[in-house]
Amino acid sequence: METLKKHSWKFVALLLLIYTVVMGLYGKVPRQAILNETVRNLYFHVTMWFSMIFLLSTSVYHSVKYLQTSDLSHDQKSNAYVETGLIFAVLGLLTGSLWAKFTWGAWWTNDPKLNSVAIGMLIYLAYLLVRSSLPDEQQKARISNVYNIFAFVIFMVLIWILPRLTDSLHPGNGGNPGFNSMDLDNRMRMVFYPAIIGWTMLGFWIANIKIRVKKIEETIEETE
Repeated sequence: METLKKHSWKFVALLLLIYTVVMGLYGKVPRQAILNETVRNLYFHVTMWFSMIFLLSTSVYHSVKYLQTSDLSHDQKSNAYVETGLIFAVLGLLTGSLWAKFTWGAWWTNDPKLNSVAIGMLIYLAYLLVRSSLPDEQQKARISNVYNIFAFVIFMVLIWILPRLTDSLHPGNGGNPGFNSMDLDNRMRMVFYPAIIGWTMLGFWIANIKIRVKKIEETIEETE
């Protein structure tokens, strides 16, 4: 019974994701010009970015905790949440590219939002390179966690602020309206919000697995 209670949130996550996929593919959606059936990608593309932000925010929290306590467990958690957040970032890029192909006519356009995301991804790639290039655990943890905090701030500026200061094809940026009552009706909201929760819970689930695997690897190393 205790085990069931402990893992109940995982069952909730699975149910939400099953609901998201089924309703995302077969549920009714508004018929809008240009978007047509591609509006269903809202449940997969936009929700990936929400999940990514929650995961990266959690990584920053653990980075701050590490810098306050020098506890390497916080460094491990921060790294796990960054790596998982980047998985969702890549999925967001792929689903966004697919959406762009059907609505804008190209897999990638010279759009401020897309270019800002690409730059942000390169910044986080540098984070992974920093961690892999430093052999000393404490030095690696200290430098990478400081870097992670600044990377997050820069990434948020790149994807939330800069695209709004110039023309952009992307909804909600550069004077281009985001999804509103004409595009996103109550039927879609009934899927969209659970989808955000479901994908985010899956992200935390993956991050927790990464953390547990890291602890097991350390235990094995200590016993050798």
